[in-house]
Amino acid sequence: MQASHNSRETGRDAMRALMLEKDAAGAFRASVQSLDPSALPPGDVRVAIEYSTLNYKDGLAITQKAPVVRSWPMVAGIDGAGTVLHSEHPAFKPGDRVVHNGWGLGETRWGCLAEQASLQGDGLVKLPSAISTRQAMAIGTAGYTAMLCVMALEDHGLKPAAGDVLVTGASGGVGSVAVALLARGGYRVVAATGKAHEADYLQALGAAQVIDRAELAAPGKPLQKERWAAVVDAVGSHTLVNALAQTRYGGAVAACGLAQGGDLPGSVMPFILRGVSLLGVDSVMAPLDRRQLAWQRLARDLDPQSLERMVTEVDLDGAVAAAQRLMDGQVRGRVVVKVGP
Repeated sequence: MQASHNSRETGRDAMRALMLEKDAAGAFRASVQSLDPSALPPGDVRVAIEYSTLNYKDGLAITQKAPVVRSWPMVAGIDGAGTVLHSEHPAFKPGDRVVHNGWGLGETRWGCLAEQASLQGDGLVKLPSAISTRQAMAIGTAGYTAMLCVMALEDHGLKPAAGDVLVTGASGGVGSVAVALLARGGYRVVAATGKAHEADYLQALGAAQVIDRAELAAPGKPLQKERWAAVVDAVGSHTLVNALAQTRYGGAVAACGLAQGGDLPGSVMPFILRGVSLLGVDSVMAPLDRRQLAWQRLARDLDPQSLERMVTEVDLDGAVAAAQRLMDGQVRGRVVVKVGP
């Protein structure tokens, strides 16, 4: 999979892409380059990418903060939305608007921070008519994961009358969308964040109360005062353990992230004494029917104005710097990357 890095060599059909490379000595580079589309990997659907986004995993890959990339060189971008150019998959035809989340993109397969992507149709979802390609990437894997968390809690029996719902990492991508979805669904949402200056932002999304993440971030007792009917947690580690310890009898915690850490330094007490359920939420390999339902729910349940409040937009040339800001904790909500013309 050798790519030509010179636009003069690739001619007028050259496509631009954010490439991640390592040389023989292991030196890493992330840069926007011109590639020949013939370098794209095999796939049964070719898509003209209009928008992509930066999720936490993208930030890790682009800044080389974690070994996300499994094959080199790699086009970054686990998410993309655009229009089908060519399809050998029976479910899609040229002109269809589609969205792609996860399924190894930006890790083992070339991703969507590029003007074209060669994708597997089995991992694609047709965009609901109510969602534009830009809105789809304002949602991205982060927002789609938030919807999966809400669905998991509802499947467990959560109703608005049950009580407060805690969202950790609330000013991030998953958290912002979770706050907006839950608030619009009639839940009283308590948002935990380490950014006190984002309180107005979170309240505008629908949070009834904003608390300091420090209340949850340090080691705590195995069982604590019952506070939450349910929790959406994108943080992990002590935050998740404390959230479990504070969840009411019969409640549930949907866990989907590890911003604080991947460890779980806790106790079985919430499970065996309060019947609390820990619901693992995976967005990368979620079944197609679950993906489709999540996107249908997002089209119905996510307020477009709330979504727009979350968005910072950059172009492809600005994606590397934006990824660094994301990893430095300087980004709230969602970063949309305008890829196409």
